Amino acid sequence: MSKITKLFKPSGGSGSSSKSRKGGPSAQEALFRLRETEEMLSKKQEYLEKKIEQELATARKHGTKNKRAALQALKRKKRLEKQLTQIDGTLSTIEFQREALENSHTNTEVLKNMGYAAKAMKTIHQNLDVDKIDNLMLDIREQQDVAQEISDAISTPTSFGEEFDEDELLAELEELEQEDLNKHMASVTLPSVPSGKLPSRPVSTRKRVEDDDDMQMLAAWAN
Repeated sequence: MSKITKLFKPSGGSGSSSKSRKGGPSAQEALFRLRETEEMLSKKQEYLEKKIEQELATARKHGTKNKRAALQALKRKKRLEKQLTQIDGTLSTIEFQREALENSHTNTEVLKNMGYAAKAMKTIHQNLDVDKIDNLMLDIREQQDVAQEISDAISTPTSFGEEFDEDELLAELEELEQEDLNKHMASVTLPSVPSGKLPSRPVSTRKRVEDDDDMQMLAAWAN
């Protein structure tokens, strides 16, 4: 038996002690009572704070004109402030007790649920055989390997006997490209060459003068 389960196993004892545990308040009841008390004390706080404001206003009203009434109002204010301080302390104690009780109740519920879960896991594991699990996982891995081999075989491309020389295919491709180029060149029409004499380029006057001077110089050297 697990330790968590033992926490909630009813232990033997005297009849009186068992009855006292059964007759005790539940966590929900105790929390409800504490919240009621907190609400009551909070309302008391509000009442005392209003009374303190009233007594302070009374003391200011009388001031030095009626010192006796002013002092009485201040005394009442002091007593009310003392009660208010006591209520603050009581509320702090109750709040601490309520939080502790809430935490204890939460922890108890958590432990109960953990105990139920432990029992459920124990029941499930009783019907399981570790050797069978190992064999099952081994079968699963083997089937996964087989499935992977099948996937690899299917995804591998095959030529189905169609084997060709890549160099021959490239040479044939070049021939086809050359044929296309020859056909294209044959379809291109070139412009016709003119049969007549092309017109001469006009010579400028300055150029003719320079040529005449050159001819005269050549003639002088020849003589």
